[in-house]
Amino acid sequence: MEDNEMNVTSIGLEEGVRKGKHKGKHDKPKPWDDESIDHWKIENFDPSWNEGGLLEATSFSTLFPAYREKYLQEVWPVVKSALKQYGVSCELNLVKGSMTVSTTLKTRDPYIIIKARDLIKLLSRSVSAAQAIKVLDDEMQCDIIKINGFVRHKDRFVKRRQQLLGANSSTLKALEILTNCYILVHGNTVSAMGSFKGLKQVRRVVEDCMMNKMHPLYHVKELMVKRELAKIPEYAHENWDRFLPKFKKKNVQQKKIKSKEKKPYTPFPPPQQPSKIDLQLESGEYFLSDKKKSAKKWEERQEQQSEKAAENKRKREAAFLPPVEPTKLDSSKAEDGNDMTSVVKSLKKKAKELGTQKAVDNIRAEDYITAPAESSKRKKSRQS
Repeated sequence: MEDNEMNVTSIGLEEGVRKGKHKGKHDKPKPWDDESIDHWKIENFDPSWNEGGLLEATSFSTLFPAYREKYLQEVWPVVKSALKQYGVSCELNLVKGSMTVSTTLKTRDPYIIIKARDLIKLLSRSVSAAQAIKVLDDEMQCDIIKINGFVRHKDRFVKRRQQLLGANSSTLKALEILTNCYILVHGNTVSAMGSFKGLKQVRRVVEDCMMNKMHPLYHVKELMVKRELAKIPEYAHENWDRFLPKFKKKNVQQKKIKSKEKKPYTPFPPPQQPSKIDLQLESGEYFLSDKKKSAKKWEERQEQQSEKAAENKRKREAAFLPPVEPTKLDSSKAEDGNDMTSVVKSLKKKAKELGTQKAVDNIRAEDYITAPAESSKRKKSRQS
């Protein structure tokens, strides 16, 4: 028993030693764990990385509109020579209206076929050949945004697409400068070429504009502020929300839709309307001969013409009727005048009564007592 216990403990120690040896085996400094190396940098492809080539052939094809046929015939030699440098073959089929790119035995870069696919897509969306060939570079990416699915109404779609362009394409030029991307608005798509960061910004601006979330000019202001803040190293690790402008969406008053009053529900269907033949049977017209029917129609037409002629004559004669002259005094005004005169008379009467009452109140007894003495003196003076 003791020997077995000793064997178990020795095996456990050996396992512990083995684990100790292998612990931290991969915790060694790696050559790529250097701060000077930029892990986000896209390096150019070197053909020495894939000397054997590709095992399987890959091809992509896309259709192009009829109005691009003439231009593509002119620039196709340039496109063919550009793709030949990367070992990619291309074909222009004018019968089917398609462009095809495929890998060859000389192709070394496995991702170049995706770039070639983007090239023919851009050419079909009216991008110039000189600009589209730039997508073959490793640092250049592209994004084709479909905008026809955001808006159903055609007029509204055209207005919102015009907002992306702006007056004299000023808004589009500002977006190109701020995002460092090439942008082309054509038909139902927006083609953009640039870095991943710039393409992300362009897609956000386009989608917000087409969904009527935010006008592109507000995005331009926001991008300008971000561009200035990026130049200041102090704000590199801070939140920029306090510096960015905040735009509130104004709700425009829409026309209120008049709701139709619902009729009370009845399980019975509405009564059937009488047909034309039923009406003729009721009036007795159905049994008339064709000659009598035509005579009756002619009489009705003559009545309508006479009514119309009388109405037109009335309208013509109305122009020669003299206008109605306005009366000098209306009955209402005359009544108002009579009321005013009666008020004035009553006021004068009241004033007269007040004057007589004041005269009675101001009578003094002294005037009546002294009056005879004064009169006698006046008589004596006259006699003398």
